[in-house]
Amino acid sequence: MTKSKIISFCMATLLAFTLPTTVYASSTPFTDISDVGAKDMILSLQEEGYVKGIGDNLFAPNRSMTIAEGVQLIVNTLQLNIDTICFVKKPQATDFFTKADNNAWYADAFIIAACNDLALPRDLDPNAVWTRQEFTNQLVTAMEQYGNLPKMKMIGVTITDQENIDVSCSGAIQRALVYNVVTLDAQGNFHPLDPVTRAEAAEMIFHALECLGS
Repeated sequence: MTKSKIISFCMATLLAFTLPTTVYASSTPFTDISDVGAKDMILSLQEEGYVKGIGDNLFAPNRSMTIAEGVQLIVNTLQLNIDTICFVKKPQATDFFTKADNNAWYADAFIIAACNDLALPRDLDPNAVWTRQEFTNQLVTAMEQYGNLPKMKMIGVTITDQENIDVSCSGAIQRALVYNVVTLDAQGNFHPLDPVTRAEAAEMIFHALECLGS
């Protein structure tokens, strides 16, 4: 079923459905990030309710981030919702993403992302991991679509491992560097093909919120 068949402008004869978008902060700080360089950023994001752990106050900073986790992060960061949309029927994640699970914890975030026109492929695998270039591309594209970004002069940054960057992500990565959402390592590498870790993603989200003025 296509999105145009699901979404309709509010009419008196339609029943409106809304999905919860509030993220609640954990009362106890994560206990496994003491040696993580982005510790203070992660704790700040936890306090504000942007990030959650994996249970028992663990954040798993070095674990590769799944697409499901990344979509939830982007939705939270941009505070996206579907409050002004009415539906002919209650939407399900599988209306938009063929491999989604309607009963999974990420289902609401996927619906919100789709209804806000985030550029996500219909056949994405929620359990697959995002590379650094893929997550950066998705985050920056969403920021530019919905964020009130400051005007900056875009100057090309020399990236040592540029040859490993997919052409579809190259522009977004350059802009992410200008926005200070991401940085290069000491040798000027971006490591685009590496899976993005939960700590790295959190650090990007922290700097994205700074850029957005949140």
